[in-house]
Amino acid sequence: MPLRPALGSFGAAAAAVLALSTPATAAPGDHVTISRTAHLSADGTIIVSGTYRCFDTRGPVFVGAAISQAPSTTRYGIGGTRAVCDGAYHRWYNSGTVTADRLTPGPARVEVALVELRPHGNLPLPDIHATRHRTVALVKD
Repeated sequence: MPLRPALGSFGAAAAAVLALSTPATAAPGDHVTISRTAHLSADGTIIVSGTYRCFDTRGPVFVGAAISQAPSTTRYGIGGTRAVCDGAYHRWYNSGTVTADRLTPGPARVEVALVELRPHGNLPLPDIHATRHRTVALVKD
């Protein structure tokens, strides 16, 4: 199961995966959305997108996403985009590569989390600001 973060940061991808496995919580005013359509290219690259809003934080914040498609229960991590937490709405785009035959055009479930890597002593731990999930149309480009 490939997990290729867009920023080349294993820590951001790991935090996103942890966040997507955790029950939904949200900081007041923080928000994340998912676009209705995700894109699949011939080489297996998936692009998912949406919007987010977050406010001042103590650590770096990332938008992490995962995609799955029935009947499989396997979730594939799709990147980790660094977020700007200034209270304004921003667009996010994540991309990742999944083995070409694992996903096909049609309905797919996307999960996204807005995760801060908050310092706790010498170890940054994930602090979930917002989560969302939705069924999208996975379209072939």
